[in-house]
Amino acid sequence: MSTTGPNSTALGLTTLSRTVASLAVGVVHTLERAVVGEGRVRTARGNAWEAVCADRARADQRAELDRLVAELAAARAAARDRREVRERQPVS
Repeated sequence: MSTTGPNSTALGLTTLSRTVASLAVGVVHTLERAVVGEGRVRTARGNAWEAVCADRARADQRAELDRLVAELAAARAAARDRREVRERQPVS
């Protein structure tokens, strides 16, 4: 028995009207407010602030990594300079 055809009763997201989908979203949103409380509902402003904080944390991590790389490069250059100085000194 095929579920495709003109007399098919299979429902999908594409067959739902926008009104029904909007009502469903409204019900879920109202339920979320009732369950988690008015003060804990995620908002666009809250999401944006979390994104800003995450960006700042990533920038801090990049800055720390850059500092460590610069420190290692300086230590390697200093070690190379000391080695070159020792190699230039005449052996007595």
